[in-house]
Amino acid sequence: MDRRHFLTGAAAGSFALTQYRETLASLLDNQTKRVGLIGTGWYGKCDLFRLMQVAPVEVVSLCDVDSKMLSEASDLVTQKQKGKSPKTYSDYRKMLAEKDLDIVLVATPDHWHALPTIEALKAGADVYVQKPISVDIAEGEAMLAAARKYNRVVQVGTQRRSTPHLMEAKRDIVDAGLLGKISHAEVYCYYHMRARENPPDEMPPAHLDYEMWTGPAPMRPYNNLCHPRRWRAFKEYGNGIVGDMCIHMLDTVRWQLGLGWPTRVSSLGGIYMDKNSKANIPDTQTATFEFPELNVVWNHRTWGDAPDPEYPWGATLYGEKGTLKMSVQKFDFIPRDRRQKAIHRDVVMELDKFPEDRTEKDLEQHVAPAIRVHMLDFLKSIQERSKPVADIEQGHISTAACILANMSLELGRSLAWDSSAGKVIGDDEANKMLRRTYRAPWVHPEAATV
Repeated sequence: MDRRHFLTGAAAGSFALTQYRETLASLLDNQTKRVGLIGTGWYGKCDLFRLMQVAPVEVVSLCDVDSKMLSEASDLVTQKQKGKSPKTYSDYRKMLAEKDLDIVLVATPDHWHALPTIEALKAGADVYVQKPISVDIAEGEAMLAAARKYNRVVQVGTQRRSTPHLMEAKRDIVDAGLLGKISHAEVYCYYHMRARENPPDEMPPAHLDYEMWTGPAPMRPYNNLCHPRRWRAFKEYGNGIVGDMCIHMLDTVRWQLGLGWPTRVSSLGGIYMDKNSKANIPDTQTATFEFPELNVVWNHRTWGDAPDPEYPWGATLYGEKGTLKMSVQKFDFIPRDRRQKAIHRDVVMELDKFPEDRTEKDLEQHVAPAIRVHMLDFLKSIQERSKPVADIEQGHISTAACILANMSLELGRSLAWDSSAGKVIGDDEANKMLRRTYRAPWVHPEAATV
């Protein structure tokens, strides 16, 4: 790569990010928003602290079933608010019953996304909910119905749509037609991220209300793999690596190309390599999402090497005129005509502008700018009462597509999807899986009754 071209591109990217962020910020009314966070773990704090960086907010309340985690988050917020402490709760229902919040962030494990989100919408708050929005498709339909019924803004944490260098790729490569017709896409993850341990079950720690943590999910014996952060190893609480990593890159492709629902989803895979772990999610999986004149193919392996070590997690668009590789770290456009200049951009971090990013525990520094832009887009949509870039409907489509992939894997057959009816075509067994059974006393939300 031509170094001068690279440096010019990096500087342009930095300027564009600053200009875009300042443009968004200038559109806000700067009225202080009263904010509550449900789920004060890793990404809950990442989201909340980025929001605090870009807008005047008062963190009114925090909620978590882990009292130790809750106390630590409260101390951090109090410090950032110059001594003003938030109220703390162990039950989100009590927190939302106060009806004193403008914005609620939901950053719980996936099996706890639907009920708090719907309750927050009913309480009159706008919501930022982490991806995937749900564990079953009926939950997602109910969340979408609630957002529309109560006229609330819901931004989903698929922040690739607000990742500055990927926004640039969409504008300057895809929308500019440099790829020509695009008729194939690959999305993939080759991180060794599946839990390998097999520790014995044990009693839950005293600081964790495990009954409430489990909530509507099936009750499993407590195991230290499930809390904190590694609960994705169990299909009872989420949708595995497809629900964690595929949704980001599938959503990126859908956004880049303006795609709606897939018409058919199929998947193969299983636990092929690591059979001794306590984890029950696939370590190897391929899924195909069929769109008109375009297939998006997903692959993950939690073992072995990535085909391209430069892109271990990402999305690749194949066009008649070239190829576009994208990740959270960079993008590369490779033209078929070698006389045409290749284009490379790296992520633009903002450590000088936001020096606290340097020391924040567990922060993904390269993702922080994307979260900030995502929050600004969310705030702008709240002010305008408009749909944000990652509106709940878009989050529902990407989430449901990933759930259909796991359903296909379990059933051993492809699934034709009727998006207007919200049903799998001609497959009663599959349609019964669209709504999982909730553990009593929790009641599954229904779109018709929210």
